[in-house]
Amino acid sequence: MNLLEYRRVRMPLSREDARSLRAGDMVLLDGEIVITAGLPTHHRILACMEKGEKPPIELQNGSLLHLGSYSRDAEDGGLEILYMNPTTSTRFNPLMPRLIRHYGLTSVGGKGGLDAACREAMQEVGCVYFSFLGGGAPLHSAAIKAVKQVAWNDLVAHYRLVRVAVEGLGPVTVGIDAHGNSLFESIAADATARMPAILEQLSRDRAGA
Repeated sequence: MNLLEYRRVRMPLSREDARSLRAGDMVLLDGEIVITAGLPTHHRILACMEKGEKPPIELQNGSLLHLGSYSRDAEDGGLEILYMNPTTSTRFNPLMPRLIRHYGLTSVGGKGGLDAACREAMQEVGCVYFSFLGGGAPLHSAAIKAVKQVAWNDLVAHYRLVRVAVEGLGPVTVGIDAHGNSLFESIAADATARMPAILEQLSRDRAGA
């Protein structure tokens, strides 16, 4: 597919744009995203929620992407991201439904997808899951234009909550759309359905060897 055929969407994603996307769509992201690869970071966000406090970086109606970074502290007190890569979203399955609903997130993402409980929360609020290319650090990193905000500097760099300006980030695949369709579930179901025939063929091949 030609890059010109990819849809470009503005981040943070509007609710309307989130609902207009379908599982399998490939898009490029422009604008600002919020990233972290940290489980402790997610617990801190939940603690803010439970205390009725705002997190240090605005999440309401925004994004929370499971992207880690290899970074170093800059001389001006900021953060220099040397490269950025997705982390496995399934690690956050128990926490994401509450975060998606409370903050009305319009987009989440990473690699590996999220479970059915997360999908249901996404469908309720109008949120999509962006699937990033694992190991695509050079591609993802080239899209970074500026680090806009960094929070919780007591954590290691890739666990901090960071707001990043990007241009042409991707292409990413809509792995789960806001209508309850999940590529991860449909692919798993298809693989399960095909498995008996595959095992039967393997058995026949062994018998004829």
